[in-house]
Amino acid sequence: MAHPLDTDAGSELFSSYEAELKLVQADLNQKLDQIPDLSGEPRKAAISQAERALEEAAELLDQMRLEKSNIPSATRTKVNQRFRNHESDIDVYKRKLKSLSDDRSALFGARYSDNPNDVQLEQRQQLLSGTDRLDRSSQRLKHSQALANDTESIGASTLADLHRQRETIQHTGDMLQESEGYVDRSVKTLRGMARRMATNRIITVCIITVLVLLIISVIVSKFT
Repeated sequence: MAHPLDTDAGSELFSSYEAELKLVQADLNQKLDQIPDLSGEPRKAAISQAERALEEAAELLDQMRLEKSNIPSATRTKVNQRFRNHESDIDVYKRKLKSLSDDRSALFGARYSDNPNDVQLEQRQQLLSGTDRLDRSSQRLKHSQALANDTESIGASTLADLHRQRETIQHTGDMLQESEGYVDRSVKTLRGMARRMATNRIITVCIITVLVLLIISVIVSKFT
């Protein structure tokens, strides 16, 4: 049955991650239940699988942590409670897996010894120490890879924005050039109209002058 918050605005993606997390939790719980019955190499393989399932669960929790910030505050309280419950469950799984991993007698079988002078014990401790360092290095590498991917995404987004801004500037420049052409043509048109007005004014003055002279001539001729 769907969760009552699945229809709330902004909660769909959170609920999707939550459904994936529940599947991972079920798988992880099954693996943890199987580990106590195993020893030696099968036990180590089961622990490795459980560790990978925990990593996947942690990644889903990170995605849910980011997504819940986009959920409206009206429903965020319930979502936060669900998220805290999942965090608590994952912490329980982590402690249980750590307890199972620390059980070296079950991990190494009959070869395990607590004798500090046992050469094999020292070698096993060195192997475990090296494995821990390798795991920490792997985690740092994953974190660096994720950071590099985020940086690449930001860079690509920035380049896309710059490209759009460049196109906008070019379009604006083209419009300015076109507007400048319109202004030039308008100025030329106005100048032509001014010249025609001046010419018409001169012609009008000449016509009036001729008419005045003709009138004067007619008047003079009548009195002579």
